[in-house]
Amino acid sequence: MPKGLKRALVGAMTALVCYCLLGFLILPGAAQRLVNQQLVQYATVPARLQRIEFNPFSLEVRLFDLRIGDQGEEQIGFEQLYLDLMWNSLWRRTLQIADMELSGLQTEVTFDKNGTLNLSQLFDIPPSDSPTDEDDEPFALVIDRLRLKEGRVHFADARPDEQVDIRLDSLDFELLNFATRSDAAADATLVAAGPSGARLEWKGRFSSAPISSSGHLSISDLALRDVWAYAQDAVPLKLKQGRLSAATDYQLDLAQGTELQLNGLEARLAPLELDTLDDAPLIRLETLEIDDSTLSLAERKVTIGTLRSRKLEAWASRHENGEIDWLAMFAKQTGEDASPSEPASDGAPEQPWQVMVGTAQLRGYRAHLTDQVPAQPVTLELGPLDLDVANFDSQGNEPFDLRLDTGVGNRGSLSAVGQLHLSPASGQLTIETKDIDLRIAQAYLSPFLHLELRSGLLSSQMELTLADIDPLTFRADGAVDVTQLHTLDTINNRDLLKWQRLHLDKLTYEHPKLLDIGAVELTQPYARFIINPDLTTNINDLLVDKSGSASETSPAQGAGQPEEAMAIRIGGIAIDDGSANFSDLSLRPPFITAVQELNGSIGALDNRAQQPATVNVAGKVDRYAPVSIEGSLTPFDPLQSLDLATRFRQVELTTLSPYSGKFAGYRIRKGRMDLDLHYRINQGQLNAQNKVVLQQLQLGEKVDSPQAVDLPIRLAVALLKDSKGVISLELPVQGNLNNPEFDVMPIVWQTLRNLVTRAAKAPFRFLGGLVGGRQADLDKVPFAPGSSELTQAARANLDTLAQALRERPVLRLEIEGQGSPQADGPHLAEQWLRREYQQTLYNMRQRSGETVPADPSELTVSEDDEPILLEGIYRSRLKQQPPAQWAELDEQARSERMRDAILASRADSPALLRRLSRERASAIKDYLVDQGGLADARLYLLDTGITEPGEDGQVPTALHLGAE
Repeated sequence: MPKGLKRALVGAMTALVCYCLLGFLILPGAAQRLVNQQLVQYATVPARLQRIEFNPFSLEVRLFDLRIGDQGEEQIGFEQLYLDLMWNSLWRRTLQIADMELSGLQTEVTFDKNGTLNLSQLFDIPPSDSPTDEDDEPFALVIDRLRLKEGRVHFADARPDEQVDIRLDSLDFELLNFATRSDAAADATLVAAGPSGARLEWKGRFSSAPISSSGHLSISDLALRDVWAYAQDAVPLKLKQGRLSAATDYQLDLAQGTELQLNGLEARLAPLELDTLDDAPLIRLETLEIDDSTLSLAERKVTIGTLRSRKLEAWASRHENGEIDWLAMFAKQTGEDASPSEPASDGAPEQPWQVMVGTAQLRGYRAHLTDQVPAQPVTLELGPLDLDVANFDSQGNEPFDLRLDTGVGNRGSLSAVGQLHLSPASGQLTIETKDIDLRIAQAYLSPFLHLELRSGLLSSQMELTLADIDPLTFRADGAVDVTQLHTLDTINNRDLLKWQRLHLDKLTYEHPKLLDIGAVELTQPYARFIINPDLTTNINDLLVDKSGSASETSPAQGAGQPEEAMAIRIGGIAIDDGSANFSDLSLRPPFITAVQELNGSIGALDNRAQQPATVNVAGKVDRYAPVSIEGSLTPFDPLQSLDLATRFRQVELTTLSPYSGKFAGYRIRKGRMDLDLHYRINQGQLNAQNKVVLQQLQLGEKVDSPQAVDLPIRLAVALLKDSKGVISLELPVQGNLNNPEFDVMPIVWQTLRNLVTRAAKAPFRFLGGLVGGRQADLDKVPFAPGSSELTQAARANLDTLAQALRERPVLRLEIEGQGSPQADGPHLAEQWLRREYQQTLYNMRQRSGETVPADPSELTVSEDDEPILLEGIYRSRLKQQPPAQWAELDEQARSERMRDAILASRADSPALLRRLSRERASAIKDYLVDQGGLADARLYLLDTGITEPGEDGQVPTALHLGAE
């Protein structure tokens, strides 16, 4: 071999050996020492790289076990970094890496209370003296493949009140074809998972010049608790639980501002529980899902294709100061964080976000609402609530469809279907309500009226047309029903107004200028009306006195032009089977009566036309006595014009016996009354004519009364009766209603010529002989103790008596209802207790909002309910607590003791005995009218009496005969 070649080979081998020594041994060791020296010099915490390996032939570099931080508390570290460098990097002046792989990355990223990032404190690097040029090109780097596998990241932030702590235990990342000086995009994938079950997946393309990216991003099962501390600054609520999953395609471009486009966005939030900062429940949500949605940051537009949500439960309340808790929470938060808004860079106002929803379905929602402003807080439950919205646009360019169905309270419901338009605010809705409990309004009525709303249900079918909201302008057309209304005068604790049904037909309301009701139908209405001695009414008494707060009214309250009064028109009012209690305390003695079977109508009422409305109402007093109200009135200004005539016919005077005893000093034994009340008002001046006609008046025993007038009443009655036994009285009343101080004119006694007081008597046995020759004893009708039912024998006797009276039309029959305390008392007490059971149970069910029959007597009281009801009846009726020693008795014995005590307290009740006596008399009269064919005008009910039971134990009721 030539020496030159030999020397060349030896030189080459020597160079190769030196190259190997340099590449495999010297350079890695030197590089490791250099790196560790730099780490020692600049690192503020212990830092060390364990080993470097380098292959000088393949240009492969491996760095092993880098640890920065105290042992066991490393803040940055990895197990191995692999680099596969390309030879062409030497002549292309570009660092080109064919493959780069980082294994076992472990990173701690923490912020302390002051906001200091731990990574910024790991190295103390002096600032560079060389000037920087923002236009310098980035470092030339090309990476064909970069992979991060089995990485772990721990993020902790102590800045929020509740520290944020997030761990990613499995982090894998891969980047392909990345170049810093190329506009070609690199492909990348990222998969990360945490111990709480959350998983992040990203697959897309990334470009650094300019910065842009596109791809698909998904997050599944993210626990919102991990990041809630950041949201709590804007949402001052406590998160109990909540998980979020979302997936979307995206496009991000930072070349000119920030342009972000999300497509195919899907998200699911389930479940969610939020409480207030005081640990009060606020929101409970089962699921919330959105599909087929998009977001454009440049256009500031969100489009939600489909939104579905199930079973949201929310709580809201209005505090005593009038603030709504939801608004107060967020208003306070925004008030603390608010800063002056900055205009856009070009000075133009920033475009508002546009939210569009294709379809939204909310199912099974519930709302718990509380109003603490009234003295007694009001609660209202809404739900289950279902809501459907379609084609919603927040900019209001097009109307959107809406459908709502919800329960209201215990049994009410509300539904609404139609379209709404946001800009301008308008729309049309078909609204239907059913059985809305009106008792919720009680707390709002109490400050103004001495009135208790015991029951009432609202139903309606309305077409609502909204024209604008500023000012509020809308029109409602349809019908309204208010059923089972029952109000109570809380001053006297008695019924005031009630009805079975109020129907408003063809109703039109145009806010705020018109109310037009085609017809009003009242079914079974009841009203109590009282004229006080000073001619005021019980309606005036209901108003709560607010004079003490009048001085607090703002002086500016009455300033400005008066608003135009609303036009109100009612086509007519129809009354079906009504009743009323009427009292006129301005008369002497007062007139008090009850009216039933009221039927009639009131004409059109119009506050603009101010035309008198006709009134035509008829009814009966105590079934037989007719009553009528006829005339006209101007309802919206009754002091301007009123002309009403009220007529009562054939009223039994025995019903007024307690009042005649108090004011006249005598009870009434029998008699009937015709009453004509004619009230005229013209320009506030009252001119009333009250005419009283008494027929067959017969006074009973004398009563000691300090309020009785000092007049010879018996003589006056005798002088006032005419030949037919009629007394006619006229009581004129005149005065100014604006200042009710009237001069009462003296009562004019009409002269009566012939006074006939003698009543003929005929023996009943004689009458029995007239019909078939029977000698039956007809002057008494026996009844079973405690009963007003006619026995078969009594019916037979009455049939005989009726036949005789039909043959003697000039005769009249006087029925004296009688009772026996010894025989009837115990039975009446039993009956009274049974009615008390029904009344107490009726009140309990009515207060709880249950459906109750029209009358308590229709209720059935079970034996299981009686002991509970008995406790309340004992305390309320006997006005005392059960004796203490009864507490040692068993339940049955205790109930028997209370029952015996109650029965004993009622066994000698005069009121019960009197009512039974009247019922017996009425039963006899009804039978003779309905079965015997006698005219009711021939039958008179006398005042009740006391009698002794017969030998057979039955209680007789006496009959008397008279002549017309």
